[in-house]
Amino acid sequence: MTRRSGDNEELVGFLFIAPWLIGFLIFTLGPTLYSLYLSFCNYDGLTAPVWVGARNYTELFNDPLFWTSLYNTAWITLLGVPATLLFSLILAFLLNQKRRGIAVYRTLIYMPCLTPVVAMSVLWVWLFNAEYGIINLSIQGIVSSVTGMAPGNVPTPDWFSDPNWSKPTLILMSFWTAGATMLIFLAALQDVPQSLYESAELDGAGWLSKQRHVTIPMISPVIFFNLIIGIINGAQYFTQAYVISVSTGAQALGGPKDSTLFYVMYLFSEAFRNWRMGYASALAWVLFFVTLGLSFLVFRMSAKQVHYQGE
Repeated sequence: MTRRSGDNEELVGFLFIAPWLIGFLIFTLGPTLYSLYLSFCNYDGLTAPVWVGARNYTELFNDPLFWTSLYNTAWITLLGVPATLLFSLILAFLLNQKRRGIAVYRTLIYMPCLTPVVAMSVLWVWLFNAEYGIINLSIQGIVSSVTGMAPGNVPTPDWFSDPNWSKPTLILMSFWTAGATMLIFLAALQDVPQSLYESAELDGAGWLSKQRHVTIPMISPVIFFNLIIGIINGAQYFTQAYVISVSTGAQALGGPKDSTLFYVMYLFSEAFRNWRMGYASALAWVLFFVTLGLSFLVFRMSAKQVHYQGE
């Protein structure tokens, strides 16, 4: 009798999760496996797929734009993600104080995260405009007041029009939405037991020593979490660069000179501009394995640096 009751409970449980399972099989697992099949086909989205074997992958590794997009994506991930994490952590330290009105500052720093990415990107295109953008006008005004030069003679960066400045400018833009990561760091900082700081003070530790030996180890799981999420998001960097390419009137996606041609943007271009769905599927699977390998590497390297309270 008890066994039959347990069987009924399992059946009821499966019935409750059946909608999710069906949705996962139809809308996630099915398209994923189909894209793997298409990566070995010549497919334009209209006619039937034609099996070509590994030709897409062979062409991919001989494609200079593939390597350019991979380099740009690695650049924005390996430099931009740590820079944004460090900036967010510094903000969290500054806002983790018992000061009057500190909640207002926390709210103001978080609010840009509520701005739609497309609207934010268009705004930054105006701000970074080389001729009439407020950032270059401010630089000219400050340098002019200090050196006495005429504002028109002060050299300023071309930002999105210069290949040497385009990717660093995107990193500067990412600081604008650092509030979400800052909020996670702030919650972790406030969860550090005060008794650990008191013990460190009894041992003669100063502020810097307490942060190094108490704070950082205690929040290391949160740092690790934000790092993994940042790597995954960096590998899929698309919206900001796409909006900027369109808004600045670049002749091709990823301008100037392919300096902002990120991997997913190139995948999008091949799939929905050139209608090479099979080739784009091969690009997607290479990105999957690169992201998986990079995440696994970070997991292995951080095994001894991440400390959990339960250990």
